[in-house]
Amino acid sequence: MKTADLSLDGDFFDLLVGSYARLVGTPLNLENQGPDWLYDHAPFALLAHNMEVDPRFIYANRTAQACFEYHWDEFVILPSRLSAEAPDRAARQRLLDEVSRKGLIADYAGIRIAKSGRRFQIENGIIWQLIDETGNLHGQAATFSVWRDI
Repeated sequence: MKTADLSLDGDFFDLLVGSYARLVGTPLNLENQGPDWLYDHAPFALLAHNMEVDPRFIYANRTAQACFEYHWDEFVILPSRLSAEAPDRAARQRLLDEVSRKGLIADYAGIRIAKSGRRFQIENGIIWQLIDETGNLHGQAATFSVWRDI
């Protein structure tokens, strides 16, 4: 499956940082930090999935790739539900449904699984709707800077 490379895409960057700022009320980046900083150098994990029936990841910065142990080409074809172990997927879906209703969830904590099977706990995460300036929904995104192996 060939997917668009959104890693350094300026329009997608604007959607990520713009929707975050509008919904969370704080900036995701500093004014001089562009798509390359967010993808290559941000000290936090940042992921996004689309709106397909079984959403798949469309963005994962280098920190997220290292955390989940997937390279870009693997990440952007991965159904996002596979970031959680099977027993945790129902709780994950309830959380995403709540984000759909409320627009965002802050202080998220949950267990995720890396490609190798390594389990890790995410703490202080934020999940929000990817809504552009005209109100169109493009998916959901998540960021976290605290995680630990379990």
